[in-house]
Amino acid sequence: MPEIVTERFENILRIQFNRPEKKNAMTSNMYSTLAELLNAAAKDDETRVVLLHGAGDSFCAGNDLEDFLHNPPKSDDSPQARFFAALIEFDKPLIAAVHGVAIGGGTTMLTHFDFVYAAEHTRFQMPFVNLALVPELGTSYWLPAQIGYLAAAELVLLAQQFDAHRAAELGFITRIVDEADLMATALDTAHKLKRQPAGAVRASKRLMRRTLTAQMTAAAELEFQEYASRLQSGDAKEAITAFFEKRQPDFTKSKATVGGSLQ
Repeated sequence: MPEIVTERFENILRIQFNRPEKKNAMTSNMYSTLAELLNAAAKDDETRVVLLHGAGDSFCAGNDLEDFLHNPPKSDDSPQARFFAALIEFDKPLIAAVHGVAIGGGTTMLTHFDFVYAAEHTRFQMPFVNLALVPELGTSYWLPAQIGYLAAAELVLLAQQFDAHRAAELGFITRIVDEADLMATALDTAHKLKRQPAGAVRASKRLMRRTLTAQMTAAAELEFQEYASRLQSGDAKEAITAFFEKRQPDFTKSKATVGGSLQ
């Protein structure tokens, strides 16, 4: 079965994560495929809107750790970096229909969407610090800028899980929707957008996001350097080992050091 499934309907491109048995955890191939799909859609005049959703009981559980350890991001041309570049340069409307869990990258990617509809029982989390890592995809800038530093600190430093109601309260999502109506609501917005003048929609999105785009790109570069450095740390190795051994990690012997990009 393909890990990414697409469907075109009139001027709408639907992209579905298709690893339901893994809660749609992302592999390197999935990042590469998404980047290619977004770049192609950006150039295709017939595609006016992109809608992303997940198969099975979840939206996306972030990185597949097993695949991630075999294919860690090592350069600014990694699959993850190409996906980020495609996201941040995409100037057509992006819609996400989110349900189940959105973990790690499944949460951070949503900061680049224009409309995010979440089912009532959706759970979000950014557990990067739990893995001795840092946020990615420009989140270190976007989150404090959009929801305030104190709320961002709670979600990032404590890796606190939050539900759809908290996400709506923070302005992290567009709206909570009954799960039975989730896709219908997302598609209704997609149909409204495809009837709008495409040039004005794209220009308006570029104007509204111009400051965000520059700051998020700069943040993502720093995040990547820090992420790569932390991935080699003893803390990260302990966190990942503990994850696979299904135990609590022991960080009592770790030192509070700052990585290369932040010294």
